[in-house]
Amino acid sequence: SKAQAEQALNATLHAIQSSLAKGNSVSLVGFGTFAVSKRAARKGKNPRTGATIKIPARKVARFKPGKALAEVVNTGKVPKAKK
Repeated sequence: SKAQAEQALNATLHAIQSSLAKGNSVSLVGFGTFAVSKRAARKGKNPRTGATIKIPARKVARFKPGKALAEVVNTGKVPKAKK
């Protein structure tokens, strides 16, 4: 049902978020890998004033698509869903 699908998706997203929060990566075979990456501190410009500002180091979530997903995106051919 729609409610069960929503519950399953929410549980999956929560598990991915929990793993990333701990610094772990999550691989979904045939789909891709979610990982945490560190961005170094850097200098930037305030677009409104043009003033130079310091942008602090931080962690960001990254996603690398798997082979199967990349192929679907590049060819536009979506395989039939398995029942």
